[in-house]
Amino acid sequence: MQTKDTDIKDSRKRILLVDDHAVVRFGISQLINRQSDLVVCGEAESAAKAMDLISKLKPDLVVTDLSLKDSSGLELMRNIKAQFPGLPILVVSIHDESIYAEIAFRAGALGYLMKQEALERIPTAIRRVLVGSVYVSDALAGKMLQNQVRGGHTDAQESPVKSLSDREVEVFHLIGQWKKTKEIASELHLSVKTVEYYREQIKRKLNLKGASELTQYATAWVQREVPA
Repeated sequence: MQTKDTDIKDSRKRILLVDDHAVVRFGISQLINRQSDLVVCGEAESAAKAMDLISKLKPDLVVTDLSLKDSSGLELMRNIKAQFPGLPILVVSIHDESIYAEIAFRAGALGYLMKQEALERIPTAIRRVLVGSVYVSDALAGKMLQNQVRGGHTDAQESPVKSLSDREVEVFHLIGQWKKTKEIASELHLSVKTVEYYREQIKRKLNLKGASELTQYATAWVQREVPA
């Protein structure tokens, strides 16, 4: 019997959790470990720790948030795709899927699930991503289909932030968290000059007059994006 138990455990797909909140990791871990075919093999609160654990533990899939202790989850995904190109990634985040899902997919994710949705969906999302399929909410899938039918044209009512590039959205989000240029440069592993360039591009695209207006706009956007 003991041999069979070992075989069952070994046959489970190994999941690495990356989130900077221990309570969130605990909840998701408990949910995953209740599944007969899935098990959490490790947890990390930072991108650096995540990369180290991927090398050591060889997980079958990574579940990550976009906001981590030391850097952006998008940066982590880019590094994973560069060093472990066959490793599937599922994003579980509070950030608005209508803005971030497409960016996450370009960074290397195969699935996107918002924390505001029922966490019971996580095992289903994991299984879908493990077989190479894309997982998004029904609402986002509908929007993506409508956009495809319209030939890629977006709704005029969509957020103006949609006009920003992936990097510009990252910078814009950090500005909205009241982070200074040097802090943004450090977190995104960019030069101060590059961040300043992105700030100017954001102001131009969003028709903002100066640094104060940029900060106010970014702060208001972040507050709307993250539910209380």
